[in-house]
Amino acid sequence: MTSALFKHASAAQRDTRRVTGSYLQPLLEAAAARGVGAAELARAAGLAPDALDPLPDSFAAAEYVRLLAVAAEVANDPHFGLHVGERVKLGTYSVYGLILLSCRDFGHVFEQTIRYEQLAHDLGRSVMHLNGPLAQYEWVNNYPAASRHLVESVFAGIRVFSTWLAGVELPGAQMEFTHPLEADSFEYERIFGALPIFGAATNAATFPAQLLQWPVPNADVRLYPVLQQHAEQLLRQRSVSDQGIAAQVHAAIIRNLAHDRVRLPAIAEELNLSPRTLQRKLAEAGASFQQVLDQARYALAVDYLRQPGLSLVDIAFLLGYQEQSAFTHAFKEWSGVNPGAWREQAA
Repeated sequence: MTSALFKHASAAQRDTRRVTGSYLQPLLEAAAARGVGAAELARAAGLAPDALDPLPDSFAAAEYVRLLAVAAEVANDPHFGLHVGERVKLGTYSVYGLILLSCRDFGHVFEQTIRYEQLAHDLGRSVMHLNGPLAQYEWVNNYPAASRHLVESVFAGIRVFSTWLAGVELPGAQMEFTHPLEADSFEYERIFGALPIFGAATNAATFPAQLLQWPVPNADVRLYPVLQQHAEQLLRQRSVSDQGIAAQVHAAIIRNLAHDRVRLPAIAEELNLSPRTLQRKLAEAGASFQQVLDQARYALAVDYLRQPGLSLVDIAFLLGYQEQSAFTHAFKEWSGVNPGAWREQAA
């Protein structure tokens, strides 16, 4: 399966997505726990002997995906992805991990994850859906041809880190994965509390929406503005290179939303690119213009909805909508509820 990721060499060369060195650390620890050192793992993956030790500042995302599968095979561990996720710590998530520690509740935690997870990796993106009493966290995989260990490592990491953040064992969520069950069920039940659904349409976890109001104990909310400012600066720094083309587009959209200049040709012009080139660069980064536009609008919308001085009409205008109804329809598509109901829940 891993060879399929690199079937087209030219495509692999164009893939500039990365993971941070800290995100690579749990993988190396899980391999070492099974007697596979960094040098041996590098050799098995066809990398330079010193590619993994000392830990690099960043690592190609496509190589990380391949390394997960190679490590699982070399370590003879059918649950390697789960064991990688178990070793996730605060530092794994880089700067945005500190932001999560300053969030007042888990609703805020997921909002910040959606915004800042790219500071730790470009492996996929998070989406939250609200449907009445239920909430569904979905992780959209940028490498759908990867081995199951990628998705399992992400969800195990979220489970372990969320429990650590809460300080108590959180109620179980119904996990569902797109891949089939290919190993015994014990480890899944031990980590997730129940056997996930396999062969599902999405990679997701469904849980009571009330958990989004669960407070983060010992959170230092005073640090949040400082950490957020630092994270935003890091996002801007990412935008100066092609690997941050989505961040470039995101920033350009933010600058132009209130002026109703967020159509593809206008954003491409601001970035000194042709519309076709911009679409191609986004596709190579695993994104689309509409995805980035929706993410930018949603991130701003939830911030604006927390400000009681802004009416829904004001927010619709600030997000570049001509009519409040268009904003309401879009927000319900993103979150599962209309903005008025979301504001009441947040309050």
